[in-house]
Amino acid sequence: MSPEQAITAAANGDLRPVYLLLGEERLLRDQVVAKLRAAALDGAIPGLNEDDFQAGEANASSIVGAAHTLPMMGRRRWVLVRGLERWESKKSSGDDIPGDDAKDDKASQQKAETGSKLELRQDPLDQLANYCQSPSVSTVLVLLASSLNGRRRLVTLANKEGFLVSCEPLRKNELPGWVRAAAKRRGCTLSSAAAELIAEVSGPDLSSVEDAVERLSLFVGAGHEITEDAVSELLTIVRPATVWELVDALARRDTASALALVGKVYDPRDRGLKLLSVITWSTRQLLKFQAARASGLDPSAAARAAGAPPFKASSMDQQAKRISRESLESWILSLRDVDGMLKGNSRRPAKAILEAAVIDLCRTP
Repeated sequence: MSPEQAITAAANGDLRPVYLLLGEERLLRDQVVAKLRAAALDGAIPGLNEDDFQAGEANASSIVGAAHTLPMMGRRRWVLVRGLERWESKKSSGDDIPGDDAKDDKASQQKAETGSKLELRQDPLDQLANYCQSPSVSTVLVLLASSLNGRRRLVTLANKEGFLVSCEPLRKNELPGWVRAAAKRRGCTLSSAAAELIAEVSGPDLSSVEDAVERLSLFVGAGHEITEDAVSELLTIVRPATVWELVDALARRDTASALALVGKVYDPRDRGLKLLSVITWSTRQLLKFQAARASGLDPSAAARAAGAPPFKASSMDQQAKRISRESLESWILSLRDVDGMLKGNSRRPAKAILEAAVIDLCRTP
């Protein structure tokens, strides 16, 4: 199930006895955990019916024991286990704590000396899987892991029984929708273009995007629109109008003007990443505009379809005539490579990387 489905069900009082939250997106995991905990402990005395374990610091037997414990002065117990991936490579023992190998070796040696055969104990993840096959109905057990082998019995069981909650990072095309929903929760509106700009500048990490939307909502105030100008004012010194000038210079193959604009707005504090994000966002808008024009829309309607304000229609129409769709698609690929270089895939100075990219884009057929 998705995080949204788990949260909605919990809000309606529909709680499962077990959840496996699997994925790298920490914000989604935290949001689901908070909602599940609130629903599970609703009406109970805080702290009386909850346990919080860390895999590797507690053993599986203790966790299962806590899950089987009946609640006191409440309807349910809450048991949370973090970091299941720490048990991923462990080949033995549900009761042994990883890192306690010296004790294991000593016990093995003592049994060997007495002629006893060392009996392998169960894997901790398998112990949890056994519990999940017949869980306590008065407990909500939540298991957290950034990643686990999909062939693990615990994972296949979670898939089969429907208690797996996927908390993977959102795809790039899903981020703008998430931004709009986050703004709506705070009583603000925003255009598709502004949502895409926020996603480009602050993504892909959802914690950063959430923080950006929170700051923007406070900046414009509840009931007001989060505009592109607000985004550029609060999140980046790179104004969309300046980037449109840069895109226009690139479309004209005016290398000198393009380089001058890069020098004007380049910020060494972020290695030019925000500038690159806004260039990418502008390029995508132009691609959408071209597609809308090709479908027969007039410039104003095409600008609206691209998420751009009508006053940009004329300049976008001129830019779209100067550069082909194939060239713009090539720009997107080149900008993706530049993003990787700016994030550490190159030892060259960041500004030099951006300037070289601008020169290459001006040479694009």
